[in-house]
Amino acid sequence: MKSDGEIMEILAAYDLTGSLRATAELTGCSHHTVAKHVAARDAGRPIGEPAARGRVTDAYLPKVEEWIEGSKGRIRADKAHEKLLALGYTGSERSTRRAIAQVKAAWRLGHTRVHRPWITEPGMWLQYDFGDGPRIGGVKTILFVAWLAFSRFRIVIPIKVRTAPSVFAALDRCFRILGGAPTYVLTDNEKTVTTAHVAGVPVRNQQTLDFARHYGVTVLTCQARHYGVTVLTCQPADPATKGGVEASVKLAKADIVPKDTNLREEYGTFAELEAACEAFMDEVNNREHRVTRRKPAAMLAEEAPGCTGSPIPPTPSRSGWPAPSRRTPRWSPSRTPNTRSRRTCSGPGCSCAPTGRDPASRSSSFTPVPPARSKSPATTARGPAAPPSTMSISPEAGPGSPATTRSGPAARTRPPRPGRHG
Repeated sequence: MKSDGEIMEILAAYDLTGSLRATAELTGCSHHTVAKHVAARDAGRPIGEPAARGRVTDAYLPKVEEWIEGSKGRIRADKAHEKLLALGYTGSERSTRRAIAQVKAAWRLGHTRVHRPWITEPGMWLQYDFGDGPRIGGVKTILFVAWLAFSRFRIVIPIKVRTAPSVFAALDRCFRILGGAPTYVLTDNEKTVTTAHVAGVPVRNQQTLDFARHYGVTVLTCQARHYGVTVLTCQPADPATKGGVEASVKLAKADIVPKDTNLREEYGTFAELEAACEAFMDEVNNREHRVTRRKPAAMLAEEAPGCTGSPIPPTPSRSGWPAPSRRTPRWSPSRTPNTRSRRTCSGPGCSCAPTGRDPASRSSSFTPVPPARSKSPATTARGPAAPPSTMSISPEAGPGSPATTRSGPAARTRPPRPGRHG
């Protein structure tokens, strides 16, 4: 096949001589070649491109494009061939596959996802995600990774369980490292944030909403308002929505988790893993970032004043603590223990009363908060104090004393309920 320059020489020689054979002698080619290029120029076709020939699939291309659009480019060529045969198609399966491949390539070109540079504001966006950490003594650990969008500041905190109290404790420590709470927190649709989806609308976890109120932040998922708080998160099965923290998780796992690529030894204790995370944070936050050409630690000093979602509370949020049970426990003063129980109570302040376990005791950064004191009857939120004729709990109630008493005209004493074998 001749080049464009040779074709232009042939056409110029033909315009000069006006003869096919004379042009062929001047250019050293066949007069049939000269006639072909002259005819192509007169017909307005591109020079040097062969004439287009019709294909057996041309009549069915609109239907093929409809199937590919409906299947979002996933329909198989053999299934499309079966449908074409039902429509009277007489071509081979090879021709069908070639046509399907060309239409799919054109469809993907028009539906390519374009990623533009994300210009963020200081103190606005924080993303967090989780990665599989190393095993310590055969027990699996989890890496909590947070990424501040403006300064590219990374935080890695190891945790042992992925429950709401541990996640909230890690977020609390993250806010204290940053020196403030950002405006938005972006994460996945996990159970600690989204309990379910109803008609495409995410239903938020009440503990997460209480946590967001406590710190004055907005937890992002899918544009919905719940309990007066704007709750948004990234789209399900779309990691590109929070690509910054996804890359941070990949980098943290490659450096902290023992692998053949980093020749890191196994960790003996959880404290060693925490020290490794601290060393990783110091390294990545004090070296120049390839995009900003600045150190994230230096940019954090400029971004920290913008983290004004709310002043950091002096104590962590209690939203992740277990809610108190509404049932009266067996060792309550309003009940008499049965004969099989060894517990004894001498009043509401008895030492055998149940005490709440610190749900975030697995995290070394969580500071336990003492249980809230019960309100006095005179200052209850439901109204004034109860009248004297209502039932009250006797402070002297015990195994051998009446459990409850009534004051007023209908005062009576209820004997204690015997145990199972009483």
